[in-house]
Amino acid sequence: MLCLTLATLLLLVACSPSDGDHPGHEYMPDMGHSIAYEANLYDYYYYNTWGTESDYYKLAQPRTPVKGTVPRGYSGIRPGASAAHNAGVMNMLSGKDTPNSISVPVNGSAPYHFGDNDAERNRAIAELINNPFPITEKGLAVGKDLYEINCAICHGSKGDGNGWLVDETNLNAKYPAQPRNFLDEEWTAKSNGAFYHSIMYGKGVMGSYADKLSYEERWQVIHWVRALQAKANKAVYSEAENTLNNIDVPGSMIAKPVLASDHSDSGHNDHGSEHNDDHGSEDHGADGHGHSDGENHDADHGHGDHH
Repeated sequence: MLCLTLATLLLLVACSPSDGDHPGHEYMPDMGHSIAYEANLYDYYYYNTWGTESDYYKLAQPRTPVKGTVPRGYSGIRPGASAAHNAGVMNMLSGKDTPNSISVPVNGSAPYHFGDNDAERNRAIAELINNPFPITEKGLAVGKDLYEINCAICHGSKGDGNGWLVDETNLNAKYPAQPRNFLDEEWTAKSNGAFYHSIMYGKGVMGSYADKLSYEERWQVIHWVRALQAKANKAVYSEAENTLNNIDVPGSMIAKPVLASDHSDSGHNDHGSEHNDDHGSEDHGADGHGHSDGENHDADHGHGDHH
C-alpha cells in the first residue's frame, strides 16, 4: 500500500502542468538555475541567496569599470588623424601588425566625448572628419547589411528618405516625421561626424543606435551611406577609388602591414644576415611595429583622448 501511494504521488508530480515560463515541477532545479548571480544576466531564482528579487536585479546590471582600469576593447581612434594612420592603429588593435600581437578589438564601448545637445552636435560635426576605417569591399558589404537592417525602413534602401514607414505605397504608413534624405546636397556635404553623432544619440523621433551597432559597425554604415550618395551623384566610392569626396580613403591606397610570417624561408636563404640588416629596427621603427615614434604613438592614443 505504501509503495502504491508513493508511486501515485510521483506520478502526479511528474505530470504537473507547465504554462508559459513555468516549466512545472523540476527535478534537481539547482542544475538548471544558478543560485549565484551572474553579471549582465537576469536569471532570478527563488532559491538564490542574494536578497529580494529587486536586489538581484540591481546586482545583475552592467557596471562601470573600476576607477583606474581599462576594460578590453574600450578604445577608439582619435578624430582628425589621417586615414593611413588610423588604419595602422586598427591593424595594431586587431593584432595584425606582428605575428605575436594580441587582438584588442574596438567594440561598442569605445568612449564618446560629445554630449547630447546641439552645441556638442555641432562640435562633433566640426571635429569628427575622417572615417577611421578605409573604404573596403568587405566593409561596404557589412555596412550595407547593417543599413538595411537598422536604417532602410525609415531612410529607404536608396538613402532617399522614402523608407517603408513613410512610403506612399504603404497604406498603413503613419510615421510622424519625414526621415532625412541622405542624397540631397546638404547631407552629401555633411561631415562624417554628423552621421556618427546621430547614430550615437538619435535625432528628432529617431532613437539612439549606440547599443545596437559596435564602434566599427557605425563607421561601416556611414561608408555605405557615402556609397549611396556616390551612386546618386554618378561618382565612385569603392576600395579602389573615391570620387565623391576628398576625405574618405580607399583601402587600396593604404599600405598593408608586412608580417614577419609573410617572409617564407624559400628565396631568402641566401640573404642571411643581410635580410636582418635590411629589415631591422631602422626600417621598422624602434618598437619593431613600424612605429618609429613609439612614445608619441602611445601618447596620441591614450584612452583618455580617444573619440
